[in-house]
Amino acid sequence: VQLVESGGASVQAGGSLKLSCVTSRAIFTSCGMGWGRQISGQERDLIATFSTDGKEFYAESVKGRFIISRDNAEKTIDLQMNSLTPEDTAMYYCVADCPQSGSPNPRRYWGQGTQVTVSS
Repeated sequence: VQLVESGGASVQAGGSLKLSCVTSRAIFTSCGMGWGRQISGQERDLIATFSTDGKEFYAESVKGRFIISRDNAEKTIDLQMNSLTPEDTAMYYCVADCPQSGSPNPRRYWGQGTQVTVSS
């Protein structure tokens, strides 16, 4: 499963960044997609997702500051991040939850990640 992230950078607190993930049409149309992150010393967590039926999810830590969107023509999932704080410093990953034959549970795939560093 190809998930290619871009847009990570170093920014100052209060700034904004937009991350983008591009994938194949097959993945884009059949999988729930979103973004997760891993803060140093912590586990990877989902922070914003689209389910296959279009429902959005935001973790409490980013709700009201981050916005997930999708471009059907470009097959991208974007994450607009506003009002960034040093606590948002993390590796950010594109995530796809894809159906798998023989199981009621989807299989989760992670991209390679893109680093976001927020300085105070």
